[in-house]
Amino acid sequence: STKSISKGADISWMTEMESFNFTWKDNNGNQKELMPLLKEYDMNAVRLRVWVNPENSGANGWCDIDDLVEKATLANDAGLDIMLTIHYSDWWADPGKQNKPDTWINYSVSQLETAVANHTIDVLTALNTKSITPKWVQIGNETNDGMLWNTGKASIGGFSNYAKFINAGANAVKTFDSSIKTILHLANGDNNALYRWNIDGLLNNGFQFNKFDIIAMSSYPDATDWKQQVDDTYANMVDLKARYNKDVMMAEVGFSNNQPDFSYQYLTYMIEKTKQA
Repeated sequence: STKSISKGADISWMTEMESFNFTWKDNNGNQKELMPLLKEYDMNAVRLRVWVNPENSGANGWCDIDDLVEKATLANDAGLDIMLTIHYSDWWADPGKQNKPDTWINYSVSQLETAVANHTIDVLTALNTKSITPKWVQIGNETNDGMLWNTGKASIGGFSNYAKFINAGANAVKTFDSSIKTILHLANGDNNALYRWNIDGLLNNGFQFNKFDIIAMSSYPDATDWKQQVDDTYANMVDLKARYNKDVMMAEVGFSNNQPDFSYQYLTYMIEKTKQA
């Protein structure tokens, strides 16, 4: 089968940056609107995060559902595919923090499951009101050690709850629209042992892997180890595809912006290897 290669960027900062009068220019210095400019440079997708109640966090309300819809509408109008990253937190969720939204703090496990499902449906409904259907939805963000800590923290006996929470999110997506592709997203794409620990732990605790389509990863190397990280990430991709019979995706990459030469080499090599996987 022919592989479809999606080429995207996470532009979740866009509206906040524009509120501070940032503008976007092409390589010739011409000011452009961001979404058509991405399209002009052969991008075909954008990634957009959404937080539950970001007015309760350092985000000052940015990346709430309304802000998401504004960006998604511009992306959709430009013909770009959309990946949603639902953090299930009021602010950043990543390997070092998976904080419950303030309003969910005292919820029981079953109430948290319901909250995950309802929030997922709220996001999709808001987009659907504008006739927008995302192509992909990440259930959680970089859930290396689970989500909704400490209730769903995998390393302290929370695998069962972690499985319940991501099942709730994926089931909500598939019930809303079964054509939307669901994503399990972990960081440290070069760490095969982490992915096997996380996914096998879920599978041993009621994970409905049939409701997930894609395993996605992040990669943040530095100038000393970027080539090794790409090679290890590629090996991990090949293993995960064979082991779990799922598609794999590089959902998040980053490199120091003051090292453009290394950054270019790294991204070029990562794209080349990802295409092979």
